[in-house]
Amino acid sequence: MSSLFDDAYQERLKEVAPLAEALRPRRLNDVVGQKHLVGPNAPLRRMAESGTLKSSILWGPAGTGKTTLARILAAAADYEVETISAVSSGVKDLREVIQRAADNLARFNRRTVLFIDEIHRFNKSQQDLLLPVTENGSIVLLGATTENPFFELNAALMSRMGLWRLSSLEPEDIRVLLARGLALRNMAATDEALDVIVTSCEGDARAALTTLDLSIAMTDRSVEPVQVTKEDVRKARDGRVLHQSADSHYDQVSAFIKSVRGSDVDASLYWLVVLLNNGESPRFLARRLVILASEDVGLADTRALVVAEAAARAVEFVGLPECRFALGHATMYLAKAPKSNSVGVALGRVDDSLNGGSSVQVPSHLRDGHYRAAAALGHGVGYVYPHDFVGHRVEQQYLPDEVKGPFYDLRDQSAENDL
Repeated sequence: MSSLFDDAYQERLKEVAPLAEALRPRRLNDVVGQKHLVGPNAPLRRMAESGTLKSSILWGPAGTGKTTLARILAAAADYEVETISAVSSGVKDLREVIQRAADNLARFNRRTVLFIDEIHRFNKSQQDLLLPVTENGSIVLLGATTENPFFELNAALMSRMGLWRLSSLEPEDIRVLLARGLALRNMAATDEALDVIVTSCEGDARAALTTLDLSIAMTDRSVEPVQVTKEDVRKARDGRVLHQSADSHYDQVSAFIKSVRGSDVDASLYWLVVLLNNGESPRFLARRLVILASEDVGLADTRALVVAEAAARAVEFVGLPECRFALGHATMYLAKAPKSNSVGVALGRVDDSLNGGSSVQVPSHLRDGHYRAAAALGHGVGYVYPHDFVGHRVEQQYLPDEVKGPFYDLRDQSAENDL
């Protein structure tokens, strides 16, 4: 009887739960996107099918399926599952989970998967607690994070875990999810409405399904046919949709970038506000500014990259509408900054050299000479240590024998000349 009640509960839950939860995949074959991880012969699929899990970090943007994949992996391996959030859990919670895992292994020979959401929120002492149990295998740790784990997690913990990077979903993946959502709700939608949702969600499956759920609630049931329209999506997103066509959208982004590159502060701000008012994602604009800081300002003002990256962090931390100030700040700074494209030119010349088939053999005197018998092989022999010289620079061969520079073309910017 319990299974009958469970089935009824699951059916009722699909009716009342948000679409993002109601459509959460229970099997790998239901997962949309992340083909590099769950496609045929992909690593996470192999791990799930073998029933042998290894401690891993799932790293990627919000709404890409980190929690879902962790649950599927744990279920496929038939392990005990413990779930905690790094936002609300402390050392005491961790110790209790570790003890329960030890008891399960000793008494029932059953291993435990510990899934930690937002694992980057754990401090060093909390992360250190996970080191011995991860190393000895008594717990399989699956951690999910939206932050770069190389910056946020202990190097010791990272060395004990695999790292799998999830990508934002492609537009076609989002359309598959929207079709599933409409089918579950027994609804239809105009192509224009679906286009707006796909464009505005930035590859975030949860955001797309949440928008669709809200849009369905906005539909006018007195008008036939009953379907989600662009106006319904606009209401669901409080007006934050792209008013322009796809072509004009990219034209406006192009105008924004070229205005900053051209050092026109007024035009840069104008296009920034136009894009924001048209519903452009502040995260997208922040990413473009970070790219521009190195591509078009570069060594002429190295602080530009710091300013742009700080604005991108502020966008994540503050959100709209206040993050407009940070974006405006970065836009004005980059527009006023001296310009140099020497980074891009130099990278392009290196690419050209490699594509031309140039050698990538490391000269003998630059090779690692710290291990036994390295000197006998000639590795490290003849290397000149720059710090032994005035100015901490010394002329010696650093490029492979067949590679001819220069790649870097010094620009006529005073700040770049001073480096």
